[in-house]
Order: sequence, then structure tokens, then C-alpha cells
Amino acid sequence: MNQLAINSDQEQDPGSLLSIRGLNQFYGESHTLWDLDLEVPSGACTCLMGRNGVGKTTLLKSIMGLLPTRSGDLQFDGLDLGQASAEKRAILGIGYVPQGRQIFSLLTVEENLQIGLPARSDRQRKIPDFIFELFPVLSEMRHRRGGDLSGGQQQQLAIGRALVTDPKLLILDEPTEGIQPNVVAEIGDIIRKLNREIGLTVLLVEQKLPFARKVADHFCILDRGRNVATGTIAQLSDDLVREYLTV
Repeated sequence: MNQLAINSDQEQDPGSLLSIRGLNQFYGESHTLWDLDLEVPSGACTCLMGRNGVGKTTLLKSIMGLLPTRSGDLQFDGLDLGQASAEKRAILGIGYVPQGRQIFSLLTVEENLQIGLPARSDRQRKIPDFIFELFPVLSEMRHRRGGDLSGGQQQQLAIGRALVTDPKLLILDEPTEGIQPNVVAEIGDIIRKLNREIGLTVLLVEQKLPFARKVADHFCILDRGRNVATGTIAQLSDDLVREYLTV
């Protein structure tokens, strides 16, 4: 693995926690991400948008190191991620909640949360109290198996597991998918609280436009593997929605 080092040739935007330049990604011979640039402002919530199959999840997996990139520059908190493993990126402060949650159904809620502890840079081995304050249902069900939880409860568990790592950047891949409306509202409130009260930077993939408008500060639209529009959430116009987001 390449050593992480400050890139002196191409400096990260000082206002960005994550900066991506010229990212190219392939599945076999299929070119899926094309010279993609993305800035994720520090302390803000950025929503990655686009129709199904445009490369959103592929981009998140590339950021996490779960997919090797063909070319491009990824800088996080002033460091060149290079070929750093997913485990190294977690230790550096990137938390990830994948699409479909991917909790361990046979482990208890508490055991699922404990899995994130080794990625903490401070070596703390106790689940932080604020996790249970954010998600009281996880405290109530801490000895229940993950597979016994409802879909909404599992999503809260997946977010809690990512927060246990004490991330600087929280990446969420469609956190409202298949979730009942009342829990969707709770998740939105939690994202806003983490972002606006604690200052946690959030990168979110979301298909539900009202949810995105509620929680996001900035947006980035992908189309056919390219970044076609970015701006503040207030600049997400009806024309952009019709052209790139309407099915």
C-alpha cells in the first residue's frame, strides 16, 4: 500500500474535507466514471443525486477503497489516499453506511456496534454513550439480534455502527430506502443534528427529493458517470430535476 502523504502537486480546496480530481473507474472494459471531479465541503451535507445506474454507488465504493480506481486523485483531510485500504480509510475518519445496511443479522445490536471500535484512532473500546442517545431504540434492543430488528431499526444500527468509528466524514448510500416514513423523518433529523450541531461532514446518496432538500446543503448530479451539475441545494432547479432526476 502506498504511504499516505500530503500531495504537493495538487492541493485540496481548503474548504473541502474530500476532494476528487479526474476519477476514472471501470467494470471490466466498461468505463463507469469519467474524469469525475467532486468537492465535499467540510462541515456540510452534500447530496449525490442521479437516476439508477449512473455511478453513484460506484463513486462511494471508490472513495472507501472498496473498488480500485484506474486513475484520479483523491484527497481526504489534506492526505492523498492513493491505494490506501478500506480499513486504513476508516481509521483516517471515513465512516460508511452501504446501501442495504449490511448489518450482521446473527450478532446482537451491541456486538454490531462493537465491530466499529477497532477503527477509532483514539483506541477507545467502549461504545460511546451518544450513540444510544441518538438512537434510543438501540439501547432498548442492545441484546437483540440484528436480524430481529425492523428495517428502520437496522438502518439506525448501521448508522450507529459507522458513528462508533468517530468519523470526520459520514457516507450514507440511500439511507431512506425501504424505510417507513416516521423513521425516515427521524433519520433526517439525526443527519441534520450531526451535521449542523456537531459539524460532522456528510456525503449522502438519496433518491427522495424532499428528503434531500431537507437535509442537504449542497448537491452533485451524476449522469452516465459524469458530474453534470453542482451547487447549493437552493440552486437545484426544476429544470435540473426534469433533465436528470425525473424517471
